[in-house]
Amino acid sequence: MAKTLWRDRNEQLDPETDYVEIVQNLTLYEFTWDITQALSFALFRTYAVPSVGRLLHRTGAFTEDVQKRYDDTALLLEAPFVHGFDSTEGKTAIRRINQMHKRYDISNEDFLYVLSTFVVVPKRWLDDHGWRPLTPTELRATVNYYRTLGRHMNIKDVPETYEGFETLMDDYERAHFDFDTGGRKVADSTLALMTSFYPAPLRRPVRVFSYALMDKPLLDAFAYPQPNALVRAASRGAMKARARLLRHTPSKRKPTFSADLPRIKSYPGGYVLSELGTFAEPDAPPAAAPVAGCPVPHGAAAAT
Repeated sequence: MAKTLWRDRNEQLDPETDYVEIVQNLTLYEFTWDITQALSFALFRTYAVPSVGRLLHRTGAFTEDVQKRYDDTALLLEAPFVHGFDSTEGKTAIRRINQMHKRYDISNEDFLYVLSTFVVVPKRWLDDHGWRPLTPTELRATVNYYRTLGRHMNIKDVPETYEGFETLMDDYERAHFDFDTGGRKVADSTLALMTSFYPAPLRRPVRVFSYALMDKPLLDAFAYPQPNALVRAASRGAMKARARLLRHTPSKRKPTFSADLPRIKSYPGGYVLSELGTFAEPDAPPAAAPVAGCPVPHGAAAAT
């Protein structure tokens, strides 16, 4: 099968109206590993903004129960593009996200910044490490998808273009990146979780490899060591070799959901979207039967 399968399908869609389907194709089929990694790095960047990192440390969710918080974040963010914003699942996931956030005094500016990382970091990741970059159609669809997510989260002044998101993210990081003890602890805990996904002998090399993929402002904000030029070159060379190899592999025809990934470990018996995340004590959910995964019909794949 031609490696252009999903790119060609996305080019037949309208990014102004079909953006959910395009993001679904990119994430479930074309770039599952890349976008998972990129979004993990996107969230990781936000810890370097003290108002974000300090709050996450205060809640304890990313230090005391980091595996569950990682899993819940992935599953809640996945639901709208798997099922659609207007689906029961999409609405439930966004409701849970909003319920968690409203318990804290989070500025619109911080919300905007976090949203911008979801747009900009995956695009830059694919530019640097992917087997191909996003097409203009796919990039516009990504912008529209996260603009819609921002609207459902009542975020104000969301940029209309990729360039607007990019400027917002870069300017916010220049103004706000700084060392904070709480942010550093959240980053350390998250990085420890990421390395735990690999066999013990590989965990230290994976940590060094992760440092090599971080830019200097991010490393400085966490007071992490700067990798030497040789380590950076080897790490980036390995990623480029992977990209060259992937250009010659067939396009995926079966979707990969977050629940299918071995790094999602908290719900071996299935999960209920309305029970994911953290709750204030009076909001604790009633018991409900778990459901396994997020299986949905994918007409495009079935038609091939």
